[in-house]
This record gives sequence, C-alpha cells and structure tokens, in this order.
Amino acid sequence: MAKRFLGFLLLGLMCMTPAFGQDIPDTPDPDDVILPEPGQDIPRERRAQTGFKFLSVSPDARAAGMGDAYTAMKLASTAMFYNPASMAYFDRKIHVAAGQIKWIADIDYNMGSVAFSTNLGVFGLSMVSVDYGDFERTVRADTDLGFLDVGTYSPSAWAFGLGYAKAITDRFSVGGNVRIAKQSLGAGPISLQGTTPVTKDFSEKSTIVDFGVLYWTGYKSLTFALNTRNFSSEKQYSEESFELPLTFRMGLSMDFTDFTSLDKEAHSILVSIDTERPRDFSEVVKIGVDYTIMKTLSLRAGYVTPSDEQGISLGVGFGRDLGSMDLRVDYAYTDFGVFDKVNRLTIQAGF
Repeated sequence: MAKRFLGFLLLGLMCMTPAFGQDIPDTPDPDDVILPEPGQDIPRERRAQTGFKFLSVSPDARAAGMGDAYTAMKLASTAMFYNPASMAYFDRKIHVAAGQIKWIADIDYNMGSVAFSTNLGVFGLSMVSVDYGDFERTVRADTDLGFLDVGTYSPSAWAFGLGYAKAITDRFSVGGNVRIAKQSLGAGPISLQGTTPVTKDFSEKSTIVDFGVLYWTGYKSLTFALNTRNFSSEKQYSEESFELPLTFRMGLSMDFTDFTSLDKEAHSILVSIDTERPRDFSEVVKIGVDYTIMKTLSLRAGYVTPSDEQGISLGVGFGRDLGSMDLRVDYAYTDFGVFDKVNRLTIQAGF
C-alpha cells in the first residue's frame, strides 16, 4: 500500500513539472501566423500582475537555505509562513522565532512568530513588516503640479496572522492561517484647489486565508503536503485592480538516512522537493537538502528552477537542546544574479 501511494505522489509531482517558454523567431514566416477568429479571445499568460508581493518572500533562514522547499517539512511556529498544517507536531509547549532579511535594493524585512500547544491543537501568531526606505517623488513637468516641492515618500507593508493546526492522527494534520495585510505606497499630491495641493493616500488592506495538509505516508519517513497561500479578493489602489500572489504548492520530504546504515541520532539527511504554481509566474520546482550532524550543526543547499535571477541558496544552522529550552540560530545566503545578494538570519527557541 505504501509503495502504491508513493507511486501516485511521484506521478503527481511529474504532472506539475514546469512549462518552459518557447523561443519565438525574430522574423516569423507570414504563412505560419494564425490570426484569431472574429470575437475569439487571444490566449495570453499573466506575468507580474499581482500586488502585495512582499507576501511571497520567504522569511525563515532555514527554509531559504533549502531553496524554500519547505511545504512538507515538520516545523513549529514558522510553519505559518509555509504550511500551517506542519505546526501540529512540534514537541514543546511554546515556540518563538524572530528574524531579519536584507533583501534586494536595500529593502529590509522583519519577521516574528509564536506558537502554543494545547489540548485543542496548536495556535500561533505571526507577523512580517517591510521597510522599503525613502524615495524621491517625481512629478511630470507638464502638469499643474510640476512646480511643487514634493519631497520624499516611504512605502511600507505589514501582515499579522492567526494560525491553527490540528493533528487528526499521528500521520495526518490540517492547518489554516488568517492574516490581515496592508501595503502603503505613501501619500502624494494629485490635484490643486487654488494653490493648495490635494493629496491621496495610496494604501490597501486585505484579509488573506492560507490552508494546508500534511500526511506521513507510512513508508519510512516520507511525508507529503499540500498548501494554498494568499487567497484573497482583488484590490485597487487607483484605477486598475490587482490580485494577490495566490500560490498552490505540493511537496515531498524524506530523511535519506532511511536508506543507509547511519545512526539517526548522529546524522540526518533531509531532502525536500516542492512544485509550486504561482498566479503570476510559470510553475517552478524547488529542491532542498539539509544535512545535520549530532543534532547540532546543519549545512543546507537549495535550488529553484526555472528562475529569472534567483540562483543557488546556501545555509548553515546551529542548534542545541538545553533541557528546558531548544535554541537554534540559522543563516541563509541566496544569489540573485544582477541584484544584491540576500542574507537572512533567524533565531528560534522552544520551551
């Protein structure tokens, strides 16, 4: 039964492999051009048409070090940023995490999460905030606002969430997350009343729902997971409406020491694979590896394909069980091609 289920999972993953774009000739043959019939819709792909993109940034250094292939990993409070169902199995009463991300273009992220284990399940709180820095305002010279000293503006964003996870059995769990998110692009002059500028605050707030399931297949340590993130209604800053970065994920994870004679108390080789379908990009595959020795030192690597600029990710972590408290510090480095390198640092503690 376990082998049959594993076959179905692998088949599902193969069905979600990425679709790569085809090269279009610079000078196509006119005979090869097929024009649409009158009234027929022209097929098109929607790229880069979502807002609140800060919700797509991975805040946890351990996850980032594994290329964000994290959907099927058993986690604690940081599960609310990936798959809330995986929060159901953490073995402490309380877990807290805090971290910072040095993102591209000098953008700073701060994150925090806390989870509480009760007889009714696991409850959690999460937050993420973004500091985009200061920007010089621009006004077209041929408008009636061209003479104004418009100064600078400081965009910002934040999201606060309430999560819940419940282990239905020792092999199957479900979880959900409800978040309130807001992104502000700042206020600026849009017209004049006499000589007084009229300003408008360009900000939007949204209620977001996430949902996930986690299933241990029973075949060695193989775990399977599904997750939907950023489900919300459309929003609108001014004239054009936009959608949030809705994402569907399916993942597998397994400790490959199951196939070796290594002592599991001394070694762990976690391999995780995610297939992801974002609303505004092609399907992607994420692969991550986490090797931990003596439950103390962890070395990680991850890769995402296809990707425009994001390259390989590397990470390192150090953790210790101090009896009444688990303490862990994780760092991740991600190459972003022509952009700045991304550095993440996360501190976690369980009590």
